[in-house]
Amino acid sequence: MARARRNRGAPQRPGGGRGTFLWLALIGVAGALALAFARKPPQRPRPAPREELVEIEILTPDAGGLDAGLPVADPATGLPPMTGGDRQLMGSPWHIGISGARDPAAARAAIDRAFDEVARLESLLSEWRPTSEISRVNAAAGGAPVHVGPELLACVKASLDVARWSEGAFDISWASLRGLWDFSRDSAHIPPTREAVRAKLPLWNWRNIVVDEAASTIALRETGMAIGLGGVAKGYALDRVAEILVGAGFPDFVVFGGGQVLVGGKRGGRGWRVGIQHPRSPERYFAFVEVEGPASISTSGDYEHSWEHEGRRYHHILDPRTGFPSERSASVTVISPTALWADAVDTAVFILGPRRGIAALRDAPGGPHEAIVVDPSLRLSATPGTERRLVMRATLDAAHRLGDWTEGDVTIAVPSLPPPADGP
Repeated sequence: MARARRNRGAPQRPGGGRGTFLWLALIGVAGALALAFARKPPQRPRPAPREELVEIEILTPDAGGLDAGLPVADPATGLPPMTGGDRQLMGSPWHIGISGARDPAAARAAIDRAFDEVARLESLLSEWRPTSEISRVNAAAGGAPVHVGPELLACVKASLDVARWSEGAFDISWASLRGLWDFSRDSAHIPPTREAVRAKLPLWNWRNIVVDEAASTIALRETGMAIGLGGVAKGYALDRVAEILVGAGFPDFVVFGGGQVLVGGKRGGRGWRVGIQHPRSPERYFAFVEVEGPASISTSGDYEHSWEHEGRRYHHILDPRTGFPSERSASVTVISPTALWADAVDTAVFILGPRRGIAALRDAPGGPHEAIVVDPSLRLSATPGTERRLVMRATLDAAHRLGDWTEGDVTIAVPSLPPPADGP
């Protein structure tokens, strides 16, 4: 795996104002999205037609009507009101919306507790905080094991399970390349030399991460190694938010964290409608799916944290074989039972590519998983059965490539089988 992270001091993605609707991007986070899109800088979405706002609705950091935490609803939909809140956490905007809360004050209190828990987890799991547990593990690389708490232990153990399943496509020791890549908005936008990458590439090896569950310790075998949880920490935190909300008596909710979505229960009498961003027009979505919770929707895309240099696109999802951005996919959206696994699995599928990635999902940990994959030529593939629940906002040509926008919602047959080849 590798989601190359922005520098700690890099500008954070804007959270926007408050209100009723926002396009959430799956996210990868996408991502990813939920009944709307999360805006990814520097693009700014165009105002959506009224029918789209009714079709894919959610409370998010950019919507109006959440001032003072008042529940809101669109009369045109007949759906129950939403109570929501937002906060900037883990370097991204977060939003929690609860559907149909009979006691809005209790709902807001549960939302605040959930946000506080995410902040606590960030203090433990962020490699950008020098006092965090993961930073202590990185500082001790090549030395003695470091005693850690159950949160970091669970994240690293799950990461190793995904690394083992994906044969290293997902690998949290990507952080060993820190300092070579910078995808912050104010970076020089110049890739490192291949010689510089090759010099550090041997440190990127998940097999040199040693977890001792009985002793609750983590060790990195090689001096200079480092691990980063950009592909799992948000997912782990989303799952904790769900536990808090359900425990407080609010089973119907949507949580958006940094481009990934987790839903619980229903939005009134139907599922939550989750849009999928177009990788070449990220301000729009090419399709949506309707899901009932518990379910998490996560997208990895080459349009996130990216820039161009000499006509070539560079993005933050690095291929462990080369140390450079992966070129087999343009976006991967994964639908999973929990956010932790969705967060990691979508990155692995992105690097594996459509053919290998979709085939490998049968045995992926934390499943069952569904996937919608767009390759660099914009050809669409999906896991068997997923095409039946995909409602398109863009047409497909004879080669199943994304085409023009449709006039309305259209159900289009999507190829269940992956494309004939992923390339080298």
